[in-house]
Parts: sequence; structure tokens; C-alpha cells
Amino acid sequence: MDFITYKSLVTSLTHGKKLPDAVYLHQCSLGQVDEILADLTLRIASALKIEDGEWNIVKYYKRDYKLALLNYPTFFDYAYPSLHTSFTIDLAKLSLRKASYKKSDNPPILHRKETFLPSNHEAVTLFKSFTEEGERLGLYENSRTIGFKKNWERLISNKGYFIDEEGHIKPKAETSPEEVSSQIAVNGEIDRHKTAIDRNQLSQPMQILAKHNYFDGNWSILDYGCGKGDDLRELEAHGLNISGWDPVHNPEGGLSNSDIVNLGFVLNVIEDREERTETLNRAWEYSNKLLVVSVMVAGESVISQFQPYKDGIVTSRNTFQKYYSQSEIRSYIETSLHENAIAVGQGIFLVFKDKLEEQQFLSDRQHIRRDWQQKTKREIKTREPALKKDFIDKHIEIFTDFWETSLELGRIPANSEFEFSEQLRRIAGSHIKAHEALKKHFGDALFEEAHKSRKQDLLVYFSLGLFEKRKTQTKMPDSLKRDIKAFFSSYNAAIDEAKELLFSVGSNEIIFEACNQAYKTLQCGHIQEGHSYTFHKNYLGDLPPELRVYIGCATQLYGDIDDIHLIKAHMRSGKVSLMRYDDWSKDTPMLVERIKIKLRDQDIDFFDYGERFEPSPLIDKYKYM
Repeated sequence: MDFITYKSLVTSLTHGKKLPDAVYLHQCSLGQVDEILADLTLRIASALKIEDGEWNIVKYYKRDYKLALLNYPTFFDYAYPSLHTSFTIDLAKLSLRKASYKKSDNPPILHRKETFLPSNHEAVTLFKSFTEEGERLGLYENSRTIGFKKNWERLISNKGYFIDEEGHIKPKAETSPEEVSSQIAVNGEIDRHKTAIDRNQLSQPMQILAKHNYFDGNWSILDYGCGKGDDLRELEAHGLNISGWDPVHNPEGGLSNSDIVNLGFVLNVIEDREERTETLNRAWEYSNKLLVVSVMVAGESVISQFQPYKDGIVTSRNTFQKYYSQSEIRSYIETSLHENAIAVGQGIFLVFKDKLEEQQFLSDRQHIRRDWQQKTKREIKTREPALKKDFIDKHIEIFTDFWETSLELGRIPANSEFEFSEQLRRIAGSHIKAHEALKKHFGDALFEEAHKSRKQDLLVYFSLGLFEKRKTQTKMPDSLKRDIKAFFSSYNAAIDEAKELLFSVGSNEIIFEACNQAYKTLQCGHIQEGHSYTFHKNYLGDLPPELRVYIGCATQLYGDIDDIHLIKAHMRSGKVSLMRYDDWSKDTPMLVERIKIKLRDQDIDFFDYGERFEPSPLIDKYKYM
């Protein structure tokens, strides 16, 4: 059987527990599936000598040519049985991977067991009662976090319940979970004044603004909800035009419209939903050009350690925290303000009121700063005698500066784009004449490479704008207008090419080819055949445009990747992983954070190493250099 036939049979299954990437069935359901698929399953088990007692659940992958035989020994005896053994068979690679969870204190568990069985099975009614019990208590609201035993038990405990021997969920006491959570706040009041913290460096949102050159002195800034004012004092000391206001610590602070408004870690400490939205809209009203919104991001493993209160939790200090997921806070901002939010970090987003500035920001983001200077110097050493060689050598500094600017832009700079334009025009007559002479002097090949690379940057920019469904702008920065004129016949032509590029990344085969092409071209990184390509982020600009868009779609969900070291492009699963290490300069850096971005689900998983997960060494760092 080939993969196309297998995939068709799996997607046509009419029953079973259906997830986005797989379908699960109990062994007793095989009599109700297509006999070709059932026969394949049983023949695989027989060939690998996996006996009936060693598996009772089959997992059919939808997107990969794989299946797994899983053993949940207490499937019929307990409401939420634990996984003991799994056999994963890769039919494309003809490989087998076995994993045992028998000694694990936190194994995977099953829910909604009735979906695994034929509809007429005698256990369906009982299993449905377990599911309905959990639904009434709101246990399935975040299904991503309940697949492991400890998470499930912790969630039930935090709701004020426990699991009895049969698996039924019973209250710990007569008091309801709602009453328990409402009693946590002293006298019914949250101590908001305790949420402000002391800082010894700029907050993360302010660091991001600095990185993007918004602290060059040309922008007025309002820190809305400035807390104890540490950011305010630091930026004032640097002579920036900044004011701050806080309802507790600085109620007399100046509230006036500013170019940039920072709403830093404010929304997550407001327990009233309506007030939260009012605060967001009020900050937006004070912004002339740009609003920065940041909140705390955390998963269920963090949230479950605290007492639930309203839509967040109450800390031991009687302060409120509303933890968000990356996709949740983005959706909240965009729904509240009816504007696009641009992720620049974990829980940090920019919202532009000035749409010209937004286009410039996004365009600059995709403009890769390549080391043309090094290539230019290499060309100088090997060039053939060129037209006006003596004349160019006489003014080599200004000509080389102009040439490197041309390479950076991939086109002839406008007068306003070259600092010494007036001097150059006095020497050469015009930018065009200087450019033609320099092409002969340094060679056409380098400029053609720069022209091609810059066009790819622009296509990636336009493609990602389409992915974000950004509105077509009637006005655009002058530099972008010049780019369109130099690289495309018209704006519509640029959009047509960008659409074609964006649609292409939906093909697994194209991503597969792009990953292999990148590996062959760069001759570095690590390729796992048929699965993924991992490379250092410094080579992002050297990737084929299809792969850059694929990764760009993922990082638009996450934000800037300045602190990231390695990027893994998964070829067939619609995922991108980002890895951050403790010190890349070390011979063997240790992995401290991994971020998995799931494009198909528009969601992100964060994994911190050092607490929940053991840091792992990168023993083959040389591959990525």
C-alpha cells in the first residue's frame, strides 16, 4: 500500500477519536473499518510479533505514513487509563520505535473513551457518563494540557475535586469551586498595588523598542501603567521625551498623547474584564503612532499551581494574574482594537496607528543585512581592469561606500538614500553613471546576486503581509515605492508573485525540496531525512524564499528571534521549532528553551529546560557553523 491510498483510507474513517493529525481506534473496532486498512494493521502487528495482549489501541497518522500500536491495559477497568507501551511504525522508512511508560509517574492517559469503540458497544454508555461528568466541571476547556496523568489530577484537585477508585470525580467538600475561588481574596478585594515590581534593567518591551531604534530621540513616549517608574527614570536619564502614569504609584503623572504608548504588563493584573478592555482602548487613544502591549504568557503547568479566580488566578500575595497564550492575547488585542497586532516577543505585540510606519517596520524586518562589504573586498582583489579604473581608484572610498549601498538596496540608491550623494554626483555626474562604472569595476555578478536577494526579501515581505491578511495600503513609504519600481513592473505584479510564493508553502513537497536545497547550498546544519532541517538563524537570509516564508509565517506568531540560535523547519507537519542555548560561544552549549510553533493550529508550545526538563547539550555544534 502506498501513502496516498493509506491517507485516503484513514481520512475516510467514519468513527474513532479524531484529532487534527490522527485517528484512534480500539482493537475491537477494526471489524468496522475498511478491510484493507484493518488487514494492514493486523499484518504489521503479526510481522513485528506484537501479540494481542501487547496492544489494544491503534493510532493512524493523517499526515505521515505511520501508525502506532498502543497498550492501555486498564482501558475497560478505569475511567482514565494510562499508557504502558507504544510501538510506532514508520511505513515510509520501514522502522520501528518502542517506548515504555510502565515506570513513568506521569504517563499519557485517555479521555472520551466512548469514541474509540463501535457505537453499539456495551461500554459506550458508561464511558459517556465519565465524559459528561468532566464536561460539567469544565475539565475539557483546555484539552492541550490534560493528556498526562499529573496534569489531569492537578486540574481536578484545583477545581476542588478528587478521583475515586472507579474514576468518578467527587467534590472534596460541600463548598463549590466557585465559592472557593471567590473566598481567596481578602475581604473580596485584590491587592493591585502589590503587582508593581522593582527592576534593575529596562523591561522587555522597552528593550525591544530600543532594538528597533525607537529611542533615537525622534519619538515621544508614554509609559501607561509605569509601576514604580524604573523604565521612566532610565530613559529620562538618556534625554528621551518620556512621561509616565500609574493609578497607584504615579497618579499625578502626565497623561498626554504621545508617538509611542507602552502598556507593559498591565492587562494581566486587572481582574475585571470590562476594565481590562477599557484600559487597552484608553492606551490606544493616547497613541499617535504605535502602541506596545505586553502580558504574562504561561501554560497550564504554571497556572495549575495557583488558586483559580475569575478568568485568571490569585497569587499568595493576593494579587491577580491573567496568564495568556500567545494566540489568545493576539486575538484579544485585535478583537478589541480592530487592528493588526505584530508579535515581537513572548506576550509582546506592536499595534501601529501610523500605517506608513507599520509598512516600514515590516519591510525592514524582512530586509536581511548581508555582508556585502566582505564580498566587495574579495572582488576588488580579483577584478579585471575596468573602465575609468584610475578615476575610481582616486576616489575609492566614496565609490566603495556607494557600491555597498547599492548592494544593500539591490538597486541604484536615490539621492536621499546615499549620505554623500552630492559629492558623488560632482565626481561622476550622476548615480546612474557611477553605478555603471562600478559594475564594470567590480563585476556584474555581485550586483545581480544582490538584486536577486533583495527581490526575494520583498517577496517574503509581501507574502507575509498576505498571510496576515493585512489591508492594502494606498500610501506607502518612499523607499518601498522605489523598490516596487525597481524590482516589479507594478504593485499588482508584486502581489501576484507574492501570492504564488505564499500558496506554494502549503505544499509539503515544496518545503521538503526547499529544505534539501538549503542544506546542499549552505553545506551546514543538520538534515533529518524526510523529517526536518535544522540550521543557525544567521543563515535565514540565505534560504530559498519558500522556506523563508514558511518560517516567517511561524515567527509572525511568535515574534522576533534575536535570542534564538537554531531553527528547525519540519518538512511535513506544518511546524517550526526554535531553540535557545545558554551560551553559544561555548564548545558545548546547553539548550535552555525550545519553542514549537504549530502553523496548522496557530498555536505555540513553550518548553523551559532547567526546571521541568533536563537541559541537553549540543554536542555537534560544528555542524551549524
